[in-house]
Amino acid sequence: MSACVPTRAVDPTGPDRAHRSHSPPPSRPRRFRIAGADVSASIAVFLIALPLSLGIALATGAPLQAGLVAAAVGGIVVGRLGGCPLQVSGPAAGLTVVTADLIHRYGWRTTCAITVLAGLAQLGLGCLRVARSALAVSPAIVHGMLAGIGVTIAVAQLHIVLGGTPQSAVLDNLRALPAQLADLRPASVSVSALTLALLLLWPRLPGRAGRLLRKVPAALVAVAGATAAAALAGLRLPEVDLPSWSSHALAALPEGPVLGLVAAVLTTTLVCSVQSLLGAVAVDKLVAARPGPPVRVGRADLDRELLGQGAANITSGALGGLPVAGVAVRSTANVNAGAVSRNSTMLHGALVVVATLLMVPVLELIPLASLAALVMAVGIQMVSLNHIRTVTRHREVLVYAATVLGVVTFGVLEGVALGIAVAVGVALHRLTRTRITHEEREGVHHVQVRGQLTFLAVPRLSRALHLVPHGADAVVELDGSFMDHAAFETLQDWQNTHTAHGGTVEITGRRPGTRIAEPDDSPGCRCRPWTPWRNHQCERPRSIPPQDGSGSTADAPSGHELARGISAFQRNTAPLVRGELARLAREGQRPSQLFLTCADSRLVTSMITSSGPGDLFVVRNVGNLVPLPGEESGDDSVAAAIEYAVDVLKVRSITVCGHSGCGAMQALLDSEPGGARTPLKRWLRHGLPSLERMADGDRPWARLAGREPADAVEQLCLTNVVQQLEHLRAHDSVARALREGELELHGMYFHVGEAQAYLLTGADGDRVFDHVREVGRPA
Repeated sequence: MSACVPTRAVDPTGPDRAHRSHSPPPSRPRRFRIAGADVSASIAVFLIALPLSLGIALATGAPLQAGLVAAAVGGIVVGRLGGCPLQVSGPAAGLTVVTADLIHRYGWRTTCAITVLAGLAQLGLGCLRVARSALAVSPAIVHGMLAGIGVTIAVAQLHIVLGGTPQSAVLDNLRALPAQLADLRPASVSVSALTLALLLLWPRLPGRAGRLLRKVPAALVAVAGATAAAALAGLRLPEVDLPSWSSHALAALPEGPVLGLVAAVLTTTLVCSVQSLLGAVAVDKLVAARPGPPVRVGRADLDRELLGQGAANITSGALGGLPVAGVAVRSTANVNAGAVSRNSTMLHGALVVVATLLMVPVLELIPLASLAALVMAVGIQMVSLNHIRTVTRHREVLVYAATVLGVVTFGVLEGVALGIAVAVGVALHRLTRTRITHEEREGVHHVQVRGQLTFLAVPRLSRALHLVPHGADAVVELDGSFMDHAAFETLQDWQNTHTAHGGTVEITGRRPGTRIAEPDDSPGCRCRPWTPWRNHQCERPRSIPPQDGSGSTADAPSGHELARGISAFQRNTAPLVRGELARLAREGQRPSQLFLTCADSRLVTSMITSSGPGDLFVVRNVGNLVPLPGEESGDDSVAAAIEYAVDVLKVRSITVCGHSGCGAMQALLDSEPGGARTPLKRWLRHGLPSLERMADGDRPWARLAGREPADAVEQLCLTNVVQQLEHLRAHDSVARALREGELELHGMYFHVGEAQAYLLTGADGDRVFDHVREVGRPA
């Protein structure tokens, strides 16, 4: 808060008036304000958190107050210190199985101490800045862990729904289920059935009234409705029992075997951290996809989030609360309710504290069967059909199933370890699944390798290569993305032997030892890394027929080569960019730059700007020309692109990029009056002002820093960039954005032979294209 500085009273007509007119006004204390959207969002989250916190505490066997303590601490501490402002933390269903097992083994007070130690471990991990490493765990393992926990929760709570008491292990609960079904209690079943019915039907209420009623959380309606029905019907059921806070058990020194306690701390740390970090990433996606104006909360700082979660677990454990983690249900509700800052999360925690102190008589009316049904529904929802479809599509069902069975049968840590082991085994299996084929087509022997070429595939590679007769023409097609040293030596030795016997060998596809986007420095080929089918320094494959019917190889790439290039993209690049492109498909394009450049094939815009999908809105034409608006027979396509970029996409910058050796500028210099009015000549008339500008005056209108333009073509290329920037200013949308300070114009020149980019600097009359040596600042 700013300090209040006392100021002396001054006559407004006095001599200090002129001085005061240029002085900042006295600072005033800033008032703490909470946005209305945060208030409404916090109430919505509070109404969801209250019954769920009690239900999760019931499912773990902990004192019911422990769930409320964890909810309050998660809201206030993580809300204040965490790195994801809109994520709501508290007692999570994913921690139910872990906590229940700890309470069964070590007792409640030792479990609280384990929670404190897990928080300290999270603080250490946050200080080491390893949060991103947790995201390296296969999603199939994470989803399998959550699904296994969900099955365990649902099976255990089913016993309470039926009026019984759950066992400590899933298999014991399954074995006891037939006897429980034979001895079910109608009162508990009816209350639970009503709770589940309200949970299922409330979000589906139709009509305008339904839209209004659906604003009340279904979890609150289900528990409140079942409680009211049980009270009206006079059912005698076990209810919530909140002992006096004076008898609330706090953490004590841990007691038990050291190795067991270490494993317990590691398990709690793992589940809390992974669930919280994945939740933070999910919240970022929810915020980005939310309609309306963007919320300025920034992307999640995962290391700070880990520190906040650690501080919350230390506090919760010390106060006798459950372990804390990010909770998907509450976080989703917070984002969907319109929260705009971390105040909503903190206020929800404060509301939990108020309810804990003032609403005890009301909370103690809730039947335990209703809470059990609520938690059982949450457990069932953790087995996501969408996740199952995803892992099936990516052929990771085995990893998912192994993790689920491991968690259900042995425990969370054991199940995750089993999932990791199976994932490693699947990866090794895929590494060995290299397909090697041999066939002869038109006298040329083709050996095709698909997959990773490692020492494990060397025997099969050697057999396929020895099927090629001595002296024959051979093409080895490598369609993998990696080759190890053993495979490289095998292929090289065979190539040397085969060529020594008069044969020819051509290796296409990825070169030995190279990776995506690495240049190939092997002899005779210096043109990669971009494509395997446009290599100016290499002979074309013998298997590709001539394209001009002359018996010699044509220069233009064939459709076959284009198809191979597309295939290489689908195989090597598409898996790397699919996630980012899917996000852009959902969110739409939001480029900040309009990049207007020449159609010359040597100008690869993404390469010279190091940009990716969604970064540049690119307009290309012959000569990077910008026709003046309103000109008779002008070009509406360029004007439409400019208007769309400025008025719709709200780009912040427009760059006109020329280049060396521009054929359009050469054509302008060589043009003669009259002659046939071809489409090219009609288009190039938009460049005549550049030609006139270059000819006007003794000195050049634009120049390169450090040297003079090499010739008239380069001088015209530079001048043309300056002239097209002037044409841009004549467009209404550009002029308006420039007046309002919402747009910048830049000139750029790319020297193809030097692979050097130059940016336009200097004032009017002194246009200099200078080297770019530092980000954002020319030399």
